Amino acid sequence: MADFVIIGCGYVGARLAGRLPGKVTAVTRTESGAASILASGAATEVFDIDALAAGGQLPVDVTGAVLIYLVPPPGDGPADPRMRLLLQGLRGLPARFVYMSTTGVYGDAAGESVDEERPPRPTTDRGRARLDAEEAVRDWCEARGVDWTILRVPGIYGPGRLPLARISRGDPVIIESEAGPGNRIHVDDLVAICVAAATSPAARNRVYNVGDGNHASSAVYFNIVARLAGLPAPPAMTRAEARRSLSPVAWSYLTESRRVDTRRMREELGLQIRYTNLEQGIRASL
Repeated sequence: MADFVIIGCGYVGARLAGRLPGKVTAVTRTESGAASILASGAATEVFDIDALAAGGQLPVDVTGAVLIYLVPPPGDGPADPRMRLLLQGLRGLPARFVYMSTTGVYGDAAGESVDEERPPRPTTDRGRARLDAEEAVRDWCEARGVDWTILRVPGIYGPGRLPLARISRGDPVIIESEAGPGNRIHVDDLVAICVAAATSPAARNRVYNVGDGNHASSAVYFNIVARLAGLPAPPAMTRAEARRSLSPVAWSYLTESRRVDTRRMREELGLQIRYTNLEQGIRASL
C-alpha cells in the first residue's frame, strides 16, 4: 500500500512523484503521463477521474496514505463536480488530504495584502470552482476525521512554463505604471511546499498561501523573460486599451490585483524559498 497517492500527475505532479519520502502511487489520465512518471520510481495507475461519473471507485486504495490532489476543475461553471466524483469514489480513508487550490479564491483586493484569514470572495468562475472544491474537501474530511491541508497557489513558472510563445507572437502587457502586483512560484519551490504540506505535523487542517514573496507585476515578469531569452520586449498598452482588445478570459486575469501574504507558509512549514529573485528563477527555467 502506498504512503502517498498523487492524483493528477501533470507539470507539478510528475516532479513531485520523485520527491516524496516514501512509496508513491501516481494516478494519471494518460499512458504518456504514466511513462514520464515511471522514471521517478513511483507506481502508476492510468485512470480518468471523469469516468467516476458512471459509478465505481478509484482503482487505488488510499487507506492510511496522504492523498495529494492536483486536478483542476473541469473549466466551466462555478463548481467542481470532478472533486465530488472523486470523493464519492474513494477507496478507503486517507490519513491526510492535500488539495492544491488557487489564490484566485480571494478575488480582487485592489492591490492589498491578503492572508489566510481574509474571507474568500472569488470574482470569476474559475475562482468559485476552486473555492467549491476547497469546501467540499474540508466538509468531507471533517465528517470522517481525516486531516486536510489546502494550498492556495498563484501562477506557476519553471522549465517549459515561461510565456515565450506569447512574447514571440507580440502579445501586449499592461504598462508598468498601471499594472498591479503579481504573485507566482517556481515549480521547484512549489514541489518542496507540497512535500512539506504532505509530511509536516504543522500542516494539519491548515490553509496556506503559496508564493515567492516577489510581487513584481506581469509587465515586469514578461520583460525579464524577454530580455533573458533574447526576445523583443512585448508591446505595452494601458488598461483601457487592454480591456477593449483582450478576450474576456485574458482580461479577467488582469482585473484582480492582490499581494499574497505567505508568512504562515514560511513560518509554520519552515521553508526557505529558493527562487525569491525573479531573474534567478527565470534563468534557471530557460
